[in-house]
Amino acid sequence: MKKIEILGVGCPKCQKTEEEVRKAAQSLGWGEGADFTIEKITNPGEIASRGVLMTPGVVVNGKVVSTGKVPKMRELVGWLL
Repeated sequence: MKKIEILGVGCPKCQKTEEEVRKAAQSLGWGEGADFTIEKITNPGEIASRGVLMTPGVVVNGKVVSTGKVPKMRELVGWLL
């Protein structure tokens, strides 16, 4: 199971990133809870402790894979696989 974390305080880009992550997982035929979980990290101290200085950030299984932008679908699918 993939653990996906969205790092951000709730800005429109952060919300869009979460939507795109869900779409990417669904495009792989994954179900939330069975194949992946999404956790939103909104605490600025926690975000900074991960080395993310620009949000949104995406973390897959503990590895920061994106910061400061809404990732493209092909990027997200690649990171999830």
